[in-house]
Amino acid sequence: MTIQWEPLRPILAANQRFVISSHVRPDADAIGSEIGLARVLQALGKTVQIINTSPTPANLYFLDPSREVKQLGVGATVADVAAAEVHFVVDTSSWMQLSDVGKAMRDSTARRVVIDHHVSADDLGALEFKDPQSEATGSLIFDLSQFLGVSLSPDAATALFAAIATDTGWFRFSAVSSRTMRTVGQLMECGASPSTVFRELYEQASLARMHLVGRALERMMLDCDGELAYTTIPWSDFVELGATSSDTEDLVNECLKVTGTKAAFIAIELQNHQVKVSFRSRTEGVNVAAVSEQFGGGGHRQAAGATLAGPYPQAISKALEAMTQAVVAARSNAPALSGS
Repeated sequence: MTIQWEPLRPILAANQRFVISSHVRPDADAIGSEIGLARVLQALGKTVQIINTSPTPANLYFLDPSREVKQLGVGATVADVAAAEVHFVVDTSSWMQLSDVGKAMRDSTARRVVIDHHVSADDLGALEFKDPQSEATGSLIFDLSQFLGVSLSPDAATALFAAIATDTGWFRFSAVSSRTMRTVGQLMECGASPSTVFRELYEQASLARMHLVGRALERMMLDCDGELAYTTIPWSDFVELGATSSDTEDLVNECLKVTGTKAAFIAIELQNHQVKVSFRSRTEGVNVAAVSEQFGGGGHRQAAGATLAGPYPQAISKALEAMTQAVVAARSNAPALSGS
């Protein structure tokens, strides 16, 4: 699907002050897309602020060494949101995922623009540029830069490379195409450094992170005759180990390494006793976006997430029940093998 960017051109021409925001607990696609879009707008002479509800995870600081991305209530205010003439929302189309920034945005008179690749969506009252077939929002930001004729700086190229690489599981997921690799090649020509991104993301783990991985692996369980793997991380682990929420990044994918698994989830208890659940699937038949939507979340068919209310044990049970139903349904919907 090719996005038609032309309706954005008059909005860019008519306005000067822009705010960019993304979802709570931002990942590399969120932060990378924000940085990339900010550089595009700044190249056009625009004033840009990046304001999120959640702080930037420490493992993503390398994408924003000058700490340009601000947290609402810490480095940015509701007045900053209100001052925008245009408010870009990237990598989400969900009011719940915007949280406090979303509340401030509702009270703002700014024109809203969404750039996103997720299936799940709310009506944000925005001009939308969406492609659920795209492998990452970072790819869409790159396409926008091409449309506008803006050359990307090395830091923008690295941010967008990180967005694409992480959201595709380093080019392992089914959304990856030859076009993805051409985009990545162009980003490298602009100065993106794959080795830097990989080193910063995967070779800088704290001891607390490694111990947390150990506990998650130790708790891993199988269900649905080995087709579903899941693990859990209670808040007490964070307290005992000195770990942070960013230390859980990609842990759910460890569950998919077990032979025979078709789907997985990880349930992480937060400090406020809500439970963040990340869902994954190896197969199109297990639609984890539909599972997450049952709990007010969203995402893609094979990667999605939601935040459930506690208590923690009950939230785990709900997630397990929903995923079990999805795996069993996928079995019954699978095409029968024809006999010889």
